[in-house]
Amino acid sequence: MKILVLNSWSSSLKFQVIDMENETLMIKWIVEKIWIEWSFLDYHVAGDSVRVDQQVKDHHEAVHLMFDVLTWGEFQILGSLSELTAIGHRVVHGGEYFSAAVKIDDAVIEKIQLCSDLAPLHNPANLAGIAVCSQLLPNIPQVAVFDTAFHQTMPAEYYLYPIPYEYYTKYRVRRYGFHWTSHEYVFNKRAELFKTSDKQTRVITCHIGNGASLTAIMNGEVLETSMGMTPLGGLMMGTRSGDIDPGIITMLMKKEWLTPDKMENILNKKSGLLGVSEKSSDLRDTLAGWKAGDERSTITLAMYVDSIVKYIGAYVALMNGVDAIVLTAWIMERSEPVRKLLLEKLARLWSTLDAKKNIQVDEERCITTKDSQVPVYVIPTNEELMIAEETRTILKSLAS
Repeated sequence: MKILVLNSWSSSLKFQVIDMENETLMIKWIVEKIWIEWSFLDYHVAGDSVRVDQQVKDHHEAVHLMFDVLTWGEFQILGSLSELTAIGHRVVHGGEYFSAAVKIDDAVIEKIQLCSDLAPLHNPANLAGIAVCSQLLPNIPQVAVFDTAFHQTMPAEYYLYPIPYEYYTKYRVRRYGFHWTSHEYVFNKRAELFKTSDKQTRVITCHIGNGASLTAIMNGEVLETSMGMTPLGGLMMGTRSGDIDPGIITMLMKKEWLTPDKMENILNKKSGLLGVSEKSSDLRDTLAGWKAGDERSTITLAMYVDSIVKYIGAYVALMNGVDAIVLTAWIMERSEPVRKLLLEKLARLWSTLDAKKNIQVDEERCITTKDSQVPVYVIPTNEELMIAEETRTILKSLAS
């Protein structure tokens, strides 16, 4: 069973082909900076990595190129596209329509379109990937796996906002949460690797990449998560503001004569690390400035780490304690200094950093000492495998 996992974003397209008979990664590929003059492709096949500079004008061209890569040339892994069993799509926003993965049909596509206002940078790109795959491979089943699905267990008191209830009734304004596949993957992986039962535990999972979110999981279900109605809420991120005083938005719109679209662009693409540092959205650049003693980089890094600490503290209070914290996604998987800074802030949770374990790379491990009351784990995420597993589950349910 070969499953193509497609992750189509506003300016990038990622895919993997996974042989689910033994969960083997056959190929990993990404095209970055779609629409932009200097777009490029990264290939990862059989341990080899290759970067190719190539103009890609839109998602339709990117998907066509993807299928060409799979079936001919030096990276060919399929004799024909008919060898694919199914296609699993990551879809960012499913609103209240979906609490699990589903087979894609016209009704599902319509509901994804209805949710595009809630994720304007993501859902249209997700739909573009679905459309091209449907056109080129009409007989291969496609499955949508929603970022928001895992969080549908949140109680109303945690997903509602303190604004007039009519806006929830009319527009479904509420907290949805994102990064489902990452949060659930590392939650389950921790239980599997470290032989723990999570049905009676309180776990905080921290997905910290360019986009970032925390989730409080209690008795195996999501209690609350930091991202809100859209992926803009919660933590300070690479280019996103996260939580700010909403009065700032109206004040700036009046003083700068900003349209809603321009304000949304500022909050989504010009804020976060980029906005405060005025240099870069890449945390590696912030860290380099911090190490060199740059004042603005030091302030930016402190704000970034503190935003994570604040949410951890809030979730400890909501759950009346915490039994484990899991760190994942590229920043927490790769950045020893950020983990160290975070653990220094969490010392009062009786979590003491094990310096030797902290400097290990790409391994699932506990990075706190044995006498720490709250263990902190680093577990590399595998969202694509999670999507493939959900796709396989849907196929089995349809066949039964």
